[in-house]
Amino acid sequence: MKLRLHFVVDPMGWLCISMVFGIWLYNTFFIPKLVLLPHYNEGHIPWAIVVCYYIASAFCLVALFRASTADPGRLPTDPDIPHSERKHWELCNKCNLMRPKRSHHCSRCGHCVRRMDHHCPWINNCVGEDNHWLFLQLCFYTQVLSLFTLAMDFCQYYYLQPLTGLDQEKFTTRHELALLRVSALMGMVMFCGMSSLFYTQMAGILSDTTTIEKMAQFSNETYGTKRSWQWALAEVFGTRWKVLWFIPLRSRQPLQASHYFRTHV
Repeated sequence: MKLRLHFVVDPMGWLCISMVFGIWLYNTFFIPKLVLLPHYNEGHIPWAIVVCYYIASAFCLVALFRASTADPGRLPTDPDIPHSERKHWELCNKCNLMRPKRSHHCSRCGHCVRRMDHHCPWINNCVGEDNHWLFLQLCFYTQVLSLFTLAMDFCQYYYLQPLTGLDQEKFTTRHELALLRVSALMGMVMFCGMSSLFYTQMAGILSDTTTIEKMAQFSNETYGTKRSWQWALAEVFGTRWKVLWFIPLRSRQPLQASHYFRTHV
């Protein structure tokens, strides 16, 4: 399956995703420079902590890029609809194209998206059937990186030994307290915000209800199906291998043909 890039022309979305990238860049630069690398050089922390921080940071960036550029499930202008499945399709009253039920027309992107959950300005993209798993990974790795950042900020003042080889003339040394306070504030805001978003997303997946359906006050009985949490997440991530649920550098394919149509209607 080819990885198709999908870009949305929206200046407001570009501004939002630039802010997210700026927060990532700030913490990825200052936390290693102020805490990780100096304490590693003086033997206060093991190399594994430094490596784990950079891995979490890299996975967070990759998930952000993939979620913002992946096709969320845009419908073709002339879909090939099998005769036996036409009852599960409907006409969009905005673009006048046939679409599967549970699809939604995004006014920001200007087209219909299969099983659209919502349009997220922070990734400048819709969250739909084909990139929902990437959005979950972004929420998860942002929580991991934010919690890691908060832990490093805390340890800098309350646990780690004082550094002996500091250059007092450096900007980072003279403004260390202010820089770490900004980092801690960013980490707290991102962790709390992403934790809340991750919880609502997981609740929606397990109840088989999208955010749009919740806002439209559709109940579980309308679309929901009784299924285990393993199957619900496997359907979103496109694989039963749980280790692959954490890997953003791959493509997603439906599990089985018999279950593929269920996610489209």
